[in-house]
Amino acid sequence: MRLSVNGEMREVAAEAGTPLIFVLRNALGLTGAKLGCGLEQCGSCAVLVDGEARLSCASAAEDFAECEIVTIEGLEADAIGARVIAAFVAETAAQCGYCTPGLVVATTALLKADPAPGEAAIQAALAPHLCRCGSHVRVLRAVHRAARGGGGDGT
Repeated sequence: MRLSVNGEMREVAAEAGTPLIFVLRNALGLTGAKLGCGLEQCGSCAVLVDGEARLSCASAAEDFAECEIVTIEGLEADAIGARVIAAFVAETAAQCGYCTPGLVVATTALLKADPAPGEAAIQAALAPHLCRCGSHVRVLRAVHRAARGGGGDGT
């Protein structure tokens, strides 16, 4: 199948029904999205699909053949994605880091859809993402920093 990933059309061989995360990680070597629960309940497998945060651990890769997929590895090339990454770094919004790619993807999708989200919108965007380390406060600070237009420059 052919998938557009991080702005590049990629040819991949995978059995029908193979979840997108396995194609990204195993066939394409893009290991930023994490396999957590395998049931689309933890958010660690989030990627951008046509600009929206989507979970990739249970949906078949072939379902994304006509879509533009952007992984955490591709966000640095996006102005909003780069700003979100910088804000997460500046706020030390990761502890173990397992959930962080999904949170960064979700935040990027949120800010693309709503550059100045309110608290309710932020909570809704992050609700599907579990963090067991307790970095929630720092994650929220990072989201607010990125929404203000600040990255890692102290703003």
